Amino acid sequence: YLGALRQWVHMQDRYDCFYTIVDLHAIVGQAEPDALPARTLDMAISVLAAGVDPERATLFVQSDVPEHTELQWLFNAVTPVGDLERMTQYKDKAQRFESVPAGLLNYPILQAADILIYRADAVPVGEDQRQHLELTREIARRFNARYGEMFPEPEAIIPEVGRILGLDGKAKMSKSLGNTVRMLAEPDEVWQRVRTAVTDPQRVRRDDPGRPEVCNVFSLHRLLTDPALLEDIAGQCRAGTRGCVDCKRILADSIVDEFAPVRERAAYYRERPGEVRDILEAGAERARAVARETLAEARERMGIAWRAALD
Repeated sequence: YLGALRQWVHMQDRYDCFYTIVDLHAIVGQAEPDALPARTLDMAISVLAAGVDPERATLFVQSDVPEHTELQWLFNAVTPVGDLERMTQYKDKAQRFESVPAGLLNYPILQAADILIYRADAVPVGEDQRQHLELTREIARRFNARYGEMFPEPEAIIPEVGRILGLDGKAKMSKSLGNTVRMLAEPDEVWQRVRTAVTDPQRVRRDDPGRPEVCNVFSLHRLLTDPALLEDIAGQCRAGTRGCVDCKRILADSIVDEFAPVRERAAYYRERPGEVRDILEAGAERARAVARETLAEARERMGIAWRAALD
């Protein structure tokens, strides 16, 4: 939420935004077929609950716009295998597979198609995706050089929050690592998760002076707690007059307050799955209208237009 969805909500007032739920990418990670439909719907509900407005942005499911995968195939013609093998995420994730699927190597080309099919000028990405976006820019350059100017080279929009450490204070916040707080968690669950968060390792006793500048809990306060309270929280930490448990309580309350309207909207959409379906289908229709034009031009430029020989 902090690294992506909150930024998506702010961007929809400044850009013509296309947001997609990437179920085709999910199958490369060997998502369970029986679980994928519900996961896709849950993700749509989460995006809507976070505040993405289907009247101001286009929200759709990736597989509902097949032009993405056809453009991916066309981009295969201008992308060297060596560029894909150099991707850091490919090298990291390939180690998890006994037999590496081709889709894992090709994953960044589908990402490029996801972006360039809408001729996007800007893309919100985390630091870990910057390399993939640079490959997208390189694919656009290669295509344009070979077939004529068509695609923009999209710029990265990096969230101001930067890299957010998980509750363990060791690695990036990630569901797969179990170091997160669920966006739609109820207050009791929020507290049970936050109470496990790692704090300043040098603060052993409650009245030991703390160092908020190195405390992961305080870094989350900066993102979620009322700014008017931060100076007091930091001061009492340094003075040793507020213990870490009390500090975590404040953070848990801040998280509960931040996500109260999100939980309310999620409950609304969970009770109205038909409305979610209608939003996604309308979004896919809008997305396909743009994607068809882009794909038709790309096909023509590449000579995939045999009927032209009849003229």
